[in-house]
Amino acid sequence: QVQLVESGGGLVQAGGSLRLSCAFSGRTFSLYALAWFAQAPGKEREFVAAISQSSGSTKYADSVKGRFTISRDTADDTMYLQMNSLRPEDTAVYYCAAPRPYTTLDTSPDVYIYWGQGTQVTVSS
Repeated sequence: QVQLVESGGGLVQAGGSLRLSCAFSGRTFSLYALAWFAQAPGKEREFVAAISQSSGSTKYADSVKGRFTISRDTADDTMYLQMNSLRPEDTAVYYCAAPRPYTTLDTSPDVYIYWGQGTQVTVSS
């Protein structure tokens, strides 16, 4: 089975940066699109960004476009989320996720069947 492990969360002041990592294992990395979702306390899990298997296509939520960059490294089977110009409203638990192999990029959490345990990002004002 696919296993996903997030890391890189922490505390940062508004305007600062963090780099999240998601280590992928258990299956062939190149067959899976990957995505980041964020969930604040009492809120629904929301789409942040996604990246395709091999084409390099990406999608971003409007709220993070221009500030966050999603990428993947085929050399170490890791997905990244570079988070710049962070805002207090970015505070959430960030999860990496994967759908079934060969699945088209999607913003709905219902499409993603593999999930990591999440990493906390807290942005102070």
